[in-house]
Amino acid sequence: MKKTLALAFVASLLAMPAFAADVCNVPADKAQSKDVLKAQLEKDGWTVRQIKDQKGCYEAYAVNAAGKRMENLFDPETLKMLDVEAD
Repeated sequence: MKKTLALAFVASLLAMPAFAADVCNVPADKAQSKDVLKAQLEKDGWTVRQIKDQKGCYEAYAVNAAGKRMENLFDPETLKMLDVEAD
């Protein structure tokens, strides 16, 4: 039983990066620009250091309004923050 649970846990960990890689399958013509995302985050009080492409998503490195360092993935089409771990 313990071996089965351990194997299931390891398998789920291995599947997580694949899930993150498949989240942002947005055609280029539907993606908003990184400048729009930067403006949105700055409006929310974030200080944006960098926004880069990460497996089809936008990955923002910033400091939020509370002073906490942030590293988050965003959907390029909707600019919504995604609840996935970055690789």
